[in-house]
Amino acid sequence: MAHAADDTRREPAGADTTSEKLLDRILSSLTEDKAEDIVQIDLRGKSAMADYMVICSGRSSRQVTSMSEKLVDRLKQEFGRASKVEGKQTGDWVLIDTGDVIVHVFRPEVREFYQLEKMWMPAGMA
Repeated sequence: MAHAADDTRREPAGADTTSEKLLDRILSSLTEDKAEDIVQIDLRGKSAMADYMVICSGRSSRQVTSMSEKLVDRLKQEFGRASKVEGKQTGDWVLIDTGDVIVHVFRPEVREFYQLEKMWMPAGMA
């Protein structure tokens, strides 16, 4: 039983994880892994697909893939939440759908090309 007390971040079984708790952990995971230019966009009231979108960059395909894998593993371990992942094979743009938060991890050149922030952020913010 002592080992369960060691992991203070793990949510109790069946706990109702709020999208804000999930967002906070996603942001801290990306920060821990040295993601660059992290942007969070509040989608509540704008889209039914998720409450938040997070966009960030990694310096290389290897870092993009690594950050994405670690994030998915952390969410599985700490919240028991399985995420859908697309694009991990190439490491140019990885999309992670956690249900409440959609995360886009880009190489900088690919992020610049698609400019997702401009599509989703209020005018004048991107």
